[in-house]
Amino acid sequence: MDRQTTFARPVATSGIGLHTGVEVNLRLRPAPENTGYVFVRTDLDDFEIPASAEYISRCSYATTLLKNGVVLSTCEHLLSALRGAGIDNCFIDLDNIEIPILDGSSEDFISLIEQAGMAEQDSPRRYFRIKKKVAFEQDDRKMAIEPSDRFEIECLIDFDHPFIETQTYHFVLDNGSFTREIASARTFGFTEEIEMLRKANLARGGSLDNAIVLTPDGMLNEGPLRFKDEFVRHKILDIIGDIALLGFPVKGKITAERSGHSIHASLMSKLLKTEGAWEIQ
Repeated sequence: MDRQTTFARPVATSGIGLHTGVEVNLRLRPAPENTGYVFVRTDLDDFEIPASAEYISRCSYATTLLKNGVVLSTCEHLLSALRGAGIDNCFIDLDNIEIPILDGSSEDFISLIEQAGMAEQDSPRRYFRIKKKVAFEQDDRKMAIEPSDRFEIECLIDFDHPFIETQTYHFVLDNGSFTREIASARTFGFTEEIEMLRKANLARGGSLDNAIVLTPDGMLNEGPLRFKDEFVRHKILDIIGDIALLGFPVKGKITAERSGHSIHASLMSKLLKTEGAWEIQ
């Protein structure tokens, strides 16, 4: 039987928030069966925010959760690592508003998870199984989810930039594939966006250490790309992290074209409201 998992021991790290630029201490610790992922704001009397689609508040340049006025920002890279590594239950302690960005990918979170070790629990794993196709479109941005006996993502991105242009990738989550294919793909942005983001009080912690920064015809980073198609792989990383807010590992196939956090949230909202489209198995 496929059983639920948690951490064998607590593990901690620290860093800065991508958008707030604030220092934050993060600790992952074991949680009982059927807990899911729960964020704990240790700076606010251990206020708990479950990692659930019902608490999604904003989705512009990161996914932000809001419960009773308490905010938790930029959760997608950590959630992607937890789901990709096969962790079902954990408490995520942090003492500020935003998850640390670390290197802009999920690689450091995977290292942290490996350091903590995995413990199998007694209860069987529960899955969010897709029973019929649900789709969402906004202009040329499209996303759909349909039945499959595994979790897979077909993703297309299209940017007018010589390093990106049109990229596609088909990802299947199975034994170790997340760590091998997706975890180290970094977030990216464009120099022409930076001033706009800073004016909006965003990307205050952004640097070449935690993002790929693209100029009109190249990039500011000196090191090479980690994959020639690192950009589409990072989009898949974001999708996995956002879809983790459904609360369970998914059995279904996602198709995404030019999607982003707001499209992911809209698809989840439509899916949850569509009668007969899903079941907990």
